[in-house]
Amino acid sequence: MPPETPSSAPDKTAARHDGWNTLRRFMPYLWPRDYPELRLRIVIALLFILLSTATQMVMPYFLKWAVDAMAVTGPKLMNGAMLFVLAYAAARFAGTAFDNLRNIVFEKVGQEGTRMLAEHVFGQLHQLSLRFHLARRTGEVTKTIERGTKSIDTMLYFMLFNIAPTVLQLVVVAVIFQLNFGWGLVAATALAIAAYIYVTRKITEWRTSLREKMNRLDGQALARAVDSLLNYETVKYFAAEPREQARYAQATRAYTDAAVKSENSLGLLNIAQGVVVNGLMAGAMAYTVWGWWHGRYTGGQLVFVQTYLMQLFRPLDMLGMVYRTIRQGLIDMAAMFALIDTEVEVKDVPGAPALVVRQPSVVFDNVVFGYDRNRTILNGLSFEVPAGHHVALVGPSGAGKSTIGRLLFRFYDPWQGRILIDGQDIAQVSQRSLRSVLGIVPQDCVLFNDTIGYNIAYGREGASEAEVTAAARGAALAPLLERLPAGLETEVGERGLKLSGGEKQRVSIARTLVKNPPILLLDEATSALDTRTEQEILATLHAIAENRTSLSIAHRLSTIVDSDCIFVLNEGHLVEQGNHAELLRYDGLYAEMWARQANEAEAMLAG
Repeated sequence: MPPETPSSAPDKTAARHDGWNTLRRFMPYLWPRDYPELRLRIVIALLFILLSTATQMVMPYFLKWAVDAMAVTGPKLMNGAMLFVLAYAAARFAGTAFDNLRNIVFEKVGQEGTRMLAEHVFGQLHQLSLRFHLARRTGEVTKTIERGTKSIDTMLYFMLFNIAPTVLQLVVVAVIFQLNFGWGLVAATALAIAAYIYVTRKITEWRTSLREKMNRLDGQALARAVDSLLNYETVKYFAAEPREQARYAQATRAYTDAAVKSENSLGLLNIAQGVVVNGLMAGAMAYTVWGWWHGRYTGGQLVFVQTYLMQLFRPLDMLGMVYRTIRQGLIDMAAMFALIDTEVEVKDVPGAPALVVRQPSVVFDNVVFGYDRNRTILNGLSFEVPAGHHVALVGPSGAGKSTIGRLLFRFYDPWQGRILIDGQDIAQVSQRSLRSVLGIVPQDCVLFNDTIGYNIAYGREGASEAEVTAAARGAALAPLLERLPAGLETEVGERGLKLSGGEKQRVSIARTLVKNPPILLLDEATSALDTRTEQEILATLHAIAENRTSLSIAHRLSTIVDSDCIFVLNEGHLVEQGNHAELLRYDGLYAEMWARQANEAEAMLAG
């Protein structure tokens, strides 16, 4: 039976995966077992973090000593003050150098991790069933991948180069403050930092919900734009530009409102953070000035404390942005991992052998199937196509003709029954080997936005130029290619829109010729063409069907009258079978359909 929902797509709550679980999922990409260079780069980057932190921790000492030296007159002490100032400048330069060297070393780590994860997701999307792709908008899926991959590098940068050094500095500063000023200043600093983190987290969680809504509406707006542009011609046919503009404007207005709320919430966060930070800075300064007034601390120690707090709160001042970035990155990565976790509906059995075809026969044995639980399309369908025979599948709309093609290619598995090729159950062999023996010329041939030659060669990886040229001749493309200045190198445009329907069908036929499959499926391959083009394409199809087993799914019965056998389907059942003459004598559904189409043709001629 099919899944409970029409799609195996992850639900909207997938973005709320546990953050630690998401990080754990990413670790194999960040620390790959078979990529020692990346591991070495991470170790070196961590060493640079330690060196940078060490230089930042000694810089306040240089300033303290310089200020204390300035409090006492004398040329030697002035020279000492200058040396401390120079040492401070050198430490700042060293810290900057270490930070940039760290970035240089780590850059490849982030990029390679992003690449490996993106490739994994892309491969997973091609493994998911047709059900998934029919239920999901392409724009939303691509936006999920784009956000997920973009967030990785930024998130890693903040986690490793902001949070980790800040935590290390907090520990070191706490020790230094305790040794020089006692536990009072340590406790005050710790409380302020805890308050800062608490306020930041609470407000950011609220902002995250606003951001999630904004992202969802952004994805919907993109999907609506992509859907409209992909159907450009349909929009023009119905003069629906204002309607499409209004639909897109509605989506973008909803996104704009959500984006304004999300960005305005940043002001509240900044105000709350400012209260905590400036309160601590003022309190610490008052404490050290009071100590200086009573002779407990020197002027250098006043500068010492302020410098440490400024160094400490400089990264903490970014904590809100860092937390938001990491949180959003985890959400985006979780959504991408949800794609990876989507269950593959059609799987190879463990150790599935390759399909070996010697006699390309096709058998449907008591096949029951539907796209959802509430509607069964095929009801115990059984038929056999002997090797080398040409059969046709006809019937009213909704009878299940195209479903047979999808099951044959194993885009879905039947609920019950078996499908056999050369006596082998296609559910027990590898999908790759199954599809290697099947060729198809579909009703709507969608081409890649590349050259004619590329689209023909797509039929078989590694096809030579000579094979592509021969296939083009076999599909009667030679006259077209002679008219085109670039020949096979002519760009076809997105979805092949620069070519006519007949030209696209010929490219599709040539692609199938390059593949050279023993079994051919013609899925209403000429139904969208004019009569003259249809006759030309039919002649080509008859030629390429020679010496192959072919199944033709047809609406116009005149295109399949010479088939060896015609299977007539109705409501998922095989109700009649035989050749054209036999079915007319039977005077059943086929004869009724034939008479109706003949009357329609006569009416058109009379008109």
